[in-house]
Amino acid sequence: MEKLGSELVARAARAVRSVASAIPRRDNMEQELVDAEVAQQRGHFLPDENERLCEIFARYLSARGILLEVVASIEPILDQLPDGTNQNNESEWQCCMRTYIIGFTAAAMLVRSATYMVSLAQNRSVVWKKLDEAEPRFGIPVKSFTMVYKNLGSARRMYRFHEAMTFYEVHRDDIKALSDDPLVGELVHILAHEEQFFETRKRKYLQKKWGYRRHSFKRRHISGYKKVMFHLFKLSGSAIAEMKQPFVKPKGQGKRVTKTTLDALRPMLMAGDVIITRHDDALSNLFLPGFWPHAALYLGEQQERDMLGVVLADRDNRCLEAAQFLEAKKDGVLVRPFEETLLVDAFMVIRPRLEHKQRAQALNRALTHEGKLYDFMFDFRKADRLACTEVIYRSYHGIGPITFELRKHTGKLCLSAEDLIAQALDSGHFEKVVEFGVDTNVLT
Repeated sequence: MEKLGSELVARAARAVRSVASAIPRRDNMEQELVDAEVAQQRGHFLPDENERLCEIFARYLSARGILLEVVASIEPILDQLPDGTNQNNESEWQCCMRTYIIGFTAAAMLVRSATYMVSLAQNRSVVWKKLDEAEPRFGIPVKSFTMVYKNLGSARRMYRFHEAMTFYEVHRDDIKALSDDPLVGELVHILAHEEQFFETRKRKYLQKKWGYRRHSFKRRHISGYKKVMFHLFKLSGSAIAEMKQPFVKPKGQGKRVTKTTLDALRPMLMAGDVIITRHDDALSNLFLPGFWPHAALYLGEQQERDMLGVVLADRDNRCLEAAQFLEAKKDGVLVRPFEETLLVDAFMVIRPRLEHKQRAQALNRALTHEGKLYDFMFDFRKADRLACTEVIYRSYHGIGPITFELRKHTGKLCLSAEDLIAQALDSGHFEKVVEFGVDTNVLT
């Protein structure tokens, strides 16, 4: 159980906190609701209305994918739990509560946001048909909205959420006791705000004659906790399988970038290189335009960093030799090891044409952003949260001759990975070093 306070739990909690600000809610869908009603009366969408609807649906599907992955990511923790009861071990019970809070907050966001999307289209056939259209720009397949609607209406899936909600009611005091917890305290406050929504869902469950089995969860009972968590994982896993079916490679096939490829790549890299990557089947990369969706900044080996004067903060349990990339993913802007960043299917390396001093300036500037949450809104006007390409943008813009121009995507001024590649190479201030996985699975 000691591992329940591990990096796995911390990263999952950070990802849920990041998504919370980006997932569609009724109060940030006002324009789309107006558009939906007008389009229904007119019988079709105008181009600008179509763009807004597509953007919010793509954002919803992307956030949904992240939350499903978060729930799935904490499933291994269940294997660490003992069987039977352990009512007197306060530390162990708090670990259980932290994991439950992460999974249930993600599930609550999933159900609530799906409810909003369904309310947008349920009684508006024009909206439903529009959301069911394929949208190749964002990788949205045909009938995507129908899939969301069926999942929300599935009695089996909603019963699993109902049991998790019952567990929350029974153990509300234990959960609220963690409101100041550095890992999950913010999620406890999110759940408190969701309580009114829980009451609405409960009334719907009671209408279906689904009775509460509160007695199963009244004691600090590990088997009852395991059952609730197992049902949350089942809810997530089945949805992930449905999302991935149209997109993925054959089941069991690993990443196209192998250890042999990485061994050949290492000596080619230089501190300050920008790595553009792609996963063929990552849910977080679906619903983003273009072939290249992601970017990371190579910090170099420790010896090279020492030569440049690039200093990493001395954090607990950090192995400086393994810290080689600064990368913003769903769990935030973190320093990551080589193998984690490059566990991908395709990549491209581009290198700034800068002097050593300028590269060091860019890398040290980049490291000031370490620890920030991920920006799922892709709003580059703010710097409190960063998306993956924003790490590159804020590292290099204004260093020597390098500048980037923000473009409007999904209603926000930002820099997509495709924009980053085009502007970097067209400017002449970057050069392509190597790529893998585009036309062939060899380094070229």
